[in-house]
Amino acid sequence: MALNLEAIELIRQLKYRYFRAIDTADMETLKEVFTEDATVCYVGGTYRFEAEGRDNILQALEYAFHAEAIAFHHGNHPEIEVHSDTEASGRWYLRDWFLDLRRKITTDGASFYRDRYVFCDGRWQIQHSGYERVWEIVEEVTKTPNITAHYLAKHGKTLPPDA
Repeated sequence: MALNLEAIELIRQLKYRYFRAIDTADMETLKEVFTEDATVCYVGGTYRFEAEGRDNILQALEYAFHAEAIAFHHGNHPEIEVHSDTEASGRWYLRDWFLDLRRKITTDGASFYRDRYVFCDGRWQIQHSGYERVWEIVEEVTKTPNITAHYLAKHGKTLPPDA
């Protein structure tokens, strides 16, 4: 059986774009990454987040990744299966770290992503994305970190004081 290496590489680039857009709160790129009818289900040790529809997903991500948050998502070990010219699925291993400057907590962990992809209008997009935590450590930050550079402080959405 021949592998569709071009599709596999395009899907890898798609997921890498997703991770970069998450870490930089780039909602315009995320809008291009997801299908209009996309769904997500993210399950962590302390949370379960589900959303339907690209607009709902983006709205929630804006409040999770913003100027008062620092994030690191590193996806690797992709296992991508191309089922047809228009459908594929993938598993990824995620290593991530998140600092919420307002609540003064960090979340450190790893997860397994399971995604579904569709090829439409000349490009691959994420139709469903979800993960389950392998492990998660949530810790309180006891002293204010000395942050010397922070991309989202300049580019991310600023939350209202009561958010």
